[in-house]
Amino acid sequence: MTQAAIVPRPDLLERLKQIVGPAGYRDGDDIEPSSYEDLMQDRAIRPSLLLRPDCTEQVSAILALCHEAGQPVAPQGGMTGLVSAAAPLAGEVCLSLARMNKIVEIDPYTSTITVEAGTPLQTIQEQVDAHDLLFPLDLGARGSCTIGGNLSTNAGGNRVIRYGMTRELTIGLEAVLADGTVINNLHKLRKNNTGYDIKQLFIGSEGTLGIVTRAVLKLFPKPVSHAVAMCGIDSFQQVADLLIHAQARLGANLSAFEALWRNAWQLVDLHVPHTSVPFPDSHAFYVLVESMGQDEASDSELFLDMLDEAHRKGLIDEVIVADAPGKIKSLWAVRDAPAEVASTVGYMHTYDVSLNVKDMEHFGNEVERRLKQRWPDVMLGIFGHVGDGNLHLVINVGAETRSLHLQLDEIVYGLIRELHGSVSAEHGIGIMKRPFLTWCRGDSEIAMMRGLKQALDPRGILSPGRVFA
Repeated sequence: MTQAAIVPRPDLLERLKQIVGPAGYRDGDDIEPSSYEDLMQDRAIRPSLLLRPDCTEQVSAILALCHEAGQPVAPQGGMTGLVSAAAPLAGEVCLSLARMNKIVEIDPYTSTITVEAGTPLQTIQEQVDAHDLLFPLDLGARGSCTIGGNLSTNAGGNRVIRYGMTRELTIGLEAVLADGTVINNLHKLRKNNTGYDIKQLFIGSEGTLGIVTRAVLKLFPKPVSHAVAMCGIDSFQQVADLLIHAQARLGANLSAFEALWRNAWQLVDLHVPHTSVPFPDSHAFYVLVESMGQDEASDSELFLDMLDEAHRKGLIDEVIVADAPGKIKSLWAVRDAPAEVASTVGYMHTYDVSLNVKDMEHFGNEVERRLKQRWPDVMLGIFGHVGDGNLHLVINVGAETRSLHLQLDEIVYGLIRELHGSVSAEHGIGIMKRPFLTWCRGDSEIAMMRGLKQALDPRGILSPGRVFA
């Protein structure tokens, strides 16, 4: 569904300002670049108005007025997305949920937290930690991304292998439709089979079907034990077999299984000076295994026994174990560091793909071959959440990297298409991946998506042009 760019009417802008009051909007030069510059540097269009409501009622009133006027709206969370979804297109007004950042309730009896959509992920993590509980969703942008954005993209992150995506961590939510209708699905019931599971319409829909304003999220007991190992491994078959071994030996304690290809390890070593890699780049792969459990003594023994047995089976060539918070943080910093390479190298095109574990070795070798065939001096790093089939790539082919992103896309996504994978594992489609949606979803599926969009947003005002044209 497309929406022609329009110029917001001055009288409409004034009525929108009245809804939120003087503290609830910014216009003109008062709108900071962080509110409209695309993180992927794809565009920077200052909107006529940035709305910052502080309650669901204001969101409802804003959308009702925009729906009536046919005014397109760009919903915003923490502006950390990588598919050009939240930065406004020409003629759009922005609706930021940054002021809706309250922790409504932490309920230890139902193991839930109720939060407003603008609450930063890290704030949620810290608040529940103080109650000896855990909210397991975790990703590198934790300090700036918001739970509303996490919900709208169905964020995954580092611990999907144990706890699942954001979809699995959500019990209920409140959302506002394009015409201002408030959908109150805000409950704490783990079992609620009363018709359709309405919340799932909004999770992962990237703000195209409605704007999430509040959510009830699952909490878990805070782990008593926590250990991490970084393993140097010389073949991908060992990596795959280590995954099976760790799952069998650790069971529910296995909370992360992350990998860096040698090329990503080298990028971190050369270009992320504040991170110290614990091994030389003599291995083909580097795997971070994390265990979290409820019995410190037995969990530690189980973790070490798992590693010792893996070494005896020839699945690990070199290993370092961390069981203290500082050491654990240092190893995780290495895993997260490939995303920071751009700060010293320059623009890196980023990819987020999903494929079967058995295809990962071929994918890594073949994507590097195809890229080098076109750009011999390509800078490439492959890393990601091998335990749940999600890989990330960072690519730089020199000064023209930004202008060549479509050619890079066709190489990376073309290979993913051949392997029957997904062009988006956890970042969504937005605008940048829109041309490749048909490579992963069938005509009938896309027709159903369009039908849902038409039913819930008949005038096409919510995030127009995102997901599909």
